[in-house]
Amino acid sequence: MKKIREKITRYATQKVTPVTEKKYVQDNQKTILNAIVLILFFTLTPLLSSAQTHRYQISLLTCDPGEELYSSFGHSALRVLDMETGKDLVFNWGTFDFDDPNFYLKFTQGRLDYFLSLSTFEQFLYHYRYFERGVREQVLNLSPEQVERTVALLNQNARPENIYYRYDFFYDNCSTRIRDIMEAVLGRNLDWNEPVEEEAKTFRDLIFEYVYRLPWADFGIDLALGSVIDQEASEREKQFLPDYMEAAFARAEIVGDGPSRLLAQPARIVLDYPLVDQENEVFNPHLVFWLVAIGFILLTYVGYKKHRLFAGADVALFAVLGLIGVVITFLWFFTEHTTTVYNWNILWAFPAHLVLLYGLTMKTPAAWVKQYLFFAMLLANLTLVFWILGFQDFHSSIIPILLIIILRSNYLYYNLERLRFNKTAERVRG
Repeated sequence: MKKIREKITRYATQKVTPVTEKKYVQDNQKTILNAIVLILFFTLTPLLSSAQTHRYQISLLTCDPGEELYSSFGHSALRVLDMETGKDLVFNWGTFDFDDPNFYLKFTQGRLDYFLSLSTFEQFLYHYRYFERGVREQVLNLSPEQVERTVALLNQNARPENIYYRYDFFYDNCSTRIRDIMEAVLGRNLDWNEPVEEEAKTFRDLIFEYVYRLPWADFGIDLALGSVIDQEASEREKQFLPDYMEAAFARAEIVGDGPSRLLAQPARIVLDYPLVDQENEVFNPHLVFWLVAIGFILLTYVGYKKHRLFAGADVALFAVLGLIGVVITFLWFFTEHTTTVYNWNILWAFPAHLVLLYGLTMKTPAAWVKQYLFFAMLLANLTLVFWILGFQDFHSSIIPILLIIILRSNYLYYNLERLRFNKTAERVRG
């Protein structure tokens, strides 16, 4: 640029003869024009480059939990705003197809594929306005190169052949997909800045924070999921929950590419609705199971006084327990779920309990029936041992169920001869 200016000055001070005056004027104009073009080029190129690289604004959207079980844990998505065209898209990994003809079968077997869907920001907000669920936005402090890599990775994910993925509630869901993209883009430049003295929580503890006001759902989750969710979750693993990922993004830092900076700007409230304070259900598992337990205690007392067994109630009891055991066995051994294995609820809800439907209705109960009753009582006591030793954290409402199993197995074990004697006597009288 300095040489150009010197050249312009030299031409301006040069003595001009009449013969070369016309040529000089033309050459001078041409040189000045070239100089102006060069000045504009070096001045505007950085502006054009800056405008191109700051074209997109990427932000994390975090949505409050809903009232239904499937929405009880909240939701996460990525917003990409094209500052140049105004195109405003949301990348959402939390969609699935209800119209799939094998939807329930795939869901039960753990083979249900979720997929990445795109919608406009307004379409995305419409859903949450309708259900009155809050939405917050954290704009990410990415460099132009990091924005470019993020957009490229999102476009790659949005290809038809890449949109589907095998959903896993704890390890591969709408939140973890976003976390994984940030780690892929930033690599070692991403410091999660994890708190040192954070309270230790298991995956089961984390779930309970969201479903404790849905007592039957809480019981069902504890019944279906095995001991693998009783391991302590790391701070990174906690990000399977949108609220925890929002907090992680707020404290995370981008380092090593200049001055350290926060990964995300402070959250901006997009939609503000109060969290629904659901009332505890009156007929929750604890109340229902304790009422049933009291009923069995009274039935046993009356049977003891009147020398009767009331074995029909036991047939119904062990039928229910056996069917629950069949479901647990199916989820453990015949599905692709990673969290339904090693489920020691199978100790008290044992599928073989179904054999008592036949054994307790025999005209003359066989010797194996008494032996199996002792086995059922042993399994119920073993459940308590597993609980005390920390092999699995069982739902507290199974305490009355264990009490019923131990009480009735013990009562039938020591009084089954009465049933055998009474039926034999009735047959002789007949």
